[in-house]
Amino acid sequence: MKINRLRIALVISVGMIMSFFSPGCAPSQPFVTPKRLDKGLILVLTGIEGRSKLNEDICWGLANSGIEQAIELVDWTVHIPGLYLINLRNETRNRRKAEEIANRIERYQAMHPSKPVFLVGHSGGGAMAVWIAETLQPGSKIEGIILLSASLSPDYLLDPALEHCKRGIVNFYSSKDWVFLGIGTAAWGTMDGEHTKSAGLVGFNVPAEPAQAGLYHKLYQIPWREEMETTGFTGTHMTSAARRFIARYVSPLIMVEKWDKPTIQAILSNNPHTVIPAAKDNASP
Repeated sequence: MKINRLRIALVISVGMIMSFFSPGCAPSQPFVTPKRLDKGLILVLTGIEGRSKLNEDICWGLANSGIEQAIELVDWTVHIPGLYLINLRNETRNRRKAEEIANRIERYQAMHPSKPVFLVGHSGGGAMAVWIAETLQPGSKIEGIILLSASLSPDYLLDPALEHCKRGIVNFYSSKDWVFLGIGTAAWGTMDGEHTKSAGLVGFNVPAEPAQAGLYHKLYQIPWREEMETTGFTGTHMTSAARRFIARYVSPLIMVEKWDKPTIQAILSNNPHTVIPAAKDNASP
């Protein structure tokens, strides 16, 4: 009985919170233009709430920092107002949608060979990003995946996704995200159906014997740190989409030429030779 009451309370809480993040009034895809598409493609995968100001801010944070590639906001969800949790556990439908998006990426790559493709996924969109990479055809690769507060179980095997990433996967996680990715996913499950803490809360567990040796060295895990508060990311679930956080920590990952431990450490340390210039006030398509 107590578990059922907790689940009901969580449903109500999620619905109330998400109602404050309704879609903004920006154009549908302001950063998808032929000029930008000729330079590369960044797909931003929404959380289970669908398109909202929350994930629009991710796009603006990328654009305001000077990124020149196309930035497309991808809403993969089913829209039933207030019932966002439907998108959390519909794994069959979600994986089918991931396959459709993977096919779109391959069509883009056929038209724009050698142009970089990145996936940025927030919350449930993190799981979608991983599943999209898994679904790519053998030999097909994207540049990399950036996960923000991902709703996947810590033991989820990343080998298939890592195999399709040239640079790898960066996972931003926070021990302060215990409401959504601790209590919430323990009660309702992660996107992959496990009733446990999420990798967005505690990070991914690296298997002692990965299915494919040499891939997990491309997994870079970044825990929340206090200095991130100055960019608007206080460690909580919603704030990992803050514009200034995206511009300061996520955009540099896209703008550098490679991912490795020294490069990522330089970004975290705000090395002027690695990190991009300060964000602009307004971005242009």
